[in-house]
This record gives sequence, structure tokens and C-alpha cells, in this order.
Amino acid sequence: MDALRALCGVPPGVRKVREMSGLRSIVFAVLAAATLAGGAAIAQEGDHPRDRPMVVGSDFGIAPWMVRGAAGPEGFGVDLMHEIARRLGRPGVEIVDVNFSGLFAALFAKRFEFTANPLNITEERAQRMLYTEPFFATGNGFITRRQDRMERLEDLRGKAVAVNRGTISDTWATANAERYGFEVQRYDTFPDSVQAVLTRRAFAAINEIPTAMYAASQNRQIHVAFRDYTGRNFGIAFRLDDREYRNRVEEAIECMKLDGTLARLHEKWYGGPPEPGSSMTQVFPGYGPPGLNGYDPTEHTPRCS
Repeated sequence: MDALRALCGVPPGVRKVREMSGLRSIVFAVLAAATLAGGAAIAQEGDHPRDRPMVVGSDFGIAPWMVRGAAGPEGFGVDLMHEIARRLGRPGVEIVDVNFSGLFAALFAKRFEFTANPLNITEERAQRMLYTEPFFATGNGFITRRQDRMERLEDLRGKAVAVNRGTISDTWATANAERYGFEVQRYDTFPDSVQAVLTRRAFAAINEIPTAMYAASQNRQIHVAFRDYTGRNFGIAFRLDDREYRNRVEEAIECMKLDGTLARLHEKWYGGPPEPGSSMTQVFPGYGPPGLNGYDPTEHTPRCS
């Protein structure tokens, strides 16, 4: 071996020094990697302390998901967050009220651990944050006066449809007005769009199906005449570096699907059971929304308490 080293122009003593130096470099690199990994784990645990209430963020005022009650926030989302906290062994929940326009910035700034909003899962958002698997199917709910009927989208032809300006419902109506032959009326608030139906300025008002269902349950003059499940789903969003915690929360949600807790909450707050076979009862393989960035195909059995 020394002869080979000599042929290569490396004296034996120098070669040994270099070997030892290289070994020390490898050891230092391994130790550094372990330190960084340990630091990340500690940081993750520090972001979600088990002995303190779970901190989540949501835009209040989305009935019946989350509204201000006499004793504090209440609604489907509030009950959902408390149930997740219980299953994770956290002592309660603190809900940070954040306008939707600032929700993601507050998440990235670590003002809270994850979102509690009724948040649509989209491909664009999945590039910036981690989602749980879908747990609440939604789409377009068409509100009409109780005496009016709508059995298909083609029934909108020649009629006016009211939408809340800037919402996903507005986007859908804009893209489909010509196809189905209806006029789009835009209003600044959802109640204004419903009022347009009551005063016959519009035939139907569109909003997310759960929101439309709740509005109809509060006013006997209207009903949800047609539900168009477009494949949209709500999910909970986390920071991109929070994969392990996302997975833990998702398992809690999966357990709530399996034991019927989610369905019971839906019936309590939305006045009826969820759509059969929807994401509220279906457990998806892996972690996260299949097919989108952040999806983890690891097979698992949720640890249910």
C-alpha cells in the first residue's frame, strides 16, 4: 500500500494525517447533522408544548363554523378544535382571531400552531403550506326561495344568480355564466346576496354548501334547492416544516371520522348528517391530500384513544 502511495506521490506519513483528518471531518459532519436534527425536534416540540393549550388561528364570524357567543367563540370549528386538543392530550384551546387576509402570514410567523378556518384545499396553497387530508366536502350551495325548485345547473338559464364578491363561488359563477346562460349579480356580503333572492332580484344565491345550509336553517323563507359538490374540500393548514405534527393531528381527525364524531358535529351545527361517502366519513391513505404537494403516502393505522 505504501508503494502505491509513493507511486501516487503521497508520502505514507502525510497520507495517514490526511486519513485521520478526513475521518475527523466525517465525524464532525455526522455530529453536526445529529445536532441539527435534534435542534429541529426540540423546536418542533417547543412549537407545540404538551402542557399548554393548543393555539389555533381563525377568522371569526363564519356561521356556524366559528362565531362569538356569550361565553366565547362557538361553532363547529370550535368543537372540532377542542376535540383535537383532547385527543392530543393538550389542556384546552386558545383561538387567535385573525382576518382571513392575514391568516397565512400569521401562520408563517408562528402566531398559532395551525389554521382553524373552513379552508379550501387548493394546489396553489399546497405549495406554501402542509394540509391534512380532506375532512369536510364542500362545493356550491344554491339558495332559492322555499317555493322555487332547482334540480340541475341547466335550470339557471335565463335567470340571475347572486354571489358574494371575490369568493370561490364568484369565481365559479364568472366561469360558468355563459355556459349555463345566467346573469351574475355581485354583492359585498353573503346576507346581501340572500336578500337579493328574498326580494326576487335574483333566482338563486351561491355560497359554500355548509354556509348555505346553515343560512337556510335560520330562515324558513329559503332553502338549499341544489347542491353541487365540486370536489372542493376543507383541510387544516400547517407550516411546511411541521410534517410530524401535521400527521399527529391528521390521525386525530381520522379517528373522529371512524368513530362518528365528525358526523355528529355536522348534525349538531348544520342541522343534518353529512353527505354519504363524503370526506367527512372517508379515511384517505397516507397523510395529507392525495396528489398535492406535501402528501406522504406512508401507510398507517391511526392511533385512536
